[in-house]
Amino acid sequence: MSTRRITGLRQRIKKENLDGMVITHGDHVRYLTGYTGTNGLLVVTMKEALFFTDFRYTDQAKKQVKGAKCLIADKGDLIANLQNYPKLNGMNWRYGFAPDYFTVGEFNHLAGVLDNAIMVEAGDVLRDLGWVKEKNEIQSIEKAVEISDEALARVLGLVKPGIRESELAAELEYQMIMLGSEKRAFETIVASGYRSAMPHGVASQKKLKKDEFVTFDFGATVDGYVSDITRTVVVGKATKRQKRVYDIVLRSQLAGIKKVKAGVMGREVDETCRKIIRKAGYGKNFGHGTGHGIGFYIHTGPRVSPISEDKLQANNVITIEPGIYISGWGGVRIEDDVVVTRKGGRVLNKAEKKLLEL
Repeated sequence: MSTRRITGLRQRIKKENLDGMVITHGDHVRYLTGYTGTNGLLVVTMKEALFFTDFRYTDQAKKQVKGAKCLIADKGDLIANLQNYPKLNGMNWRYGFAPDYFTVGEFNHLAGVLDNAIMVEAGDVLRDLGWVKEKNEIQSIEKAVEISDEALARVLGLVKPGIRESELAAELEYQMIMLGSEKRAFETIVASGYRSAMPHGVASQKKLKKDEFVTFDFGATVDGYVSDITRTVVVGKATKRQKRVYDIVLRSQLAGIKKVKAGVMGREVDETCRKIIRKAGYGKNFGHGTGHGIGFYIHTGPRVSPISEDKLQANNVITIEPGIYISGWGGVRIEDDVVVTRKGGRVLNKAEKKLLEL
């Protein structure tokens, strides 16, 4: 698998008229080699792939790294160790790097070590890396989705007035770990009452109150791949206004899922969701994109937003998550993970989407 991915990367390197690529970002390194440690550097040229790490990860790297020669650096500074391999420092070689994942200091250090080479911004080489999933990747995401669905089912019984958002978040994360998640996919969001109008309202010490919305947005991780689910419930009985807003968001989300299909532009899916909310009079209360790709990263491509230039491809895995947020009152968001196919979108989540009154 890793050998095939590095071969694919070489094709991209050649297309961009580069001689090689220097990769430091942990998720990119993991995708290309299988390495899960926290300190690694990958150099891919047209003839070889060299992976550098330090003594702490000797056994782990030798076991995990595929498709690249594993080298244990004699210094903790991995970039400095490149000077021990003069064949990498070819005169006027064009090395690509992804500027979003390099600090200025790291860039200057790299340019100083590979002083015969020319450093070229080449973030686009890695831009859509991993967007189209292989079968085993989708299977890992499916397992992560199953874990998040089940964790939510276990936690909903705790939703009652007086419990803190942070307690519910802690229980969600505990249940995901007990169900087999490696770690949480991102900082868990539990936002109740007026805080549910905050799209990224991570769990606070606020106590739940009767008749409030509670939004849960969280995810599990399996084999490095993440899930991302959002459900909104009511503590007690829902008011007519709460039911109406929830129904609008649910209709929007279902319409967006129905629009998903290979060949459709991300912005078309977004507009399908957005127009339902806009026609209901809440257009100004939906201020974020409808969705994004997931994989090793919780936010990757393709984007599903008003400005997206991405075309959906078979075996992309994306979220569909429209919402309405009313400051001072509350908000609703509903989110599923969806596999793009040539026939449509396959929803992975099984968690209930009707408005639950708890």
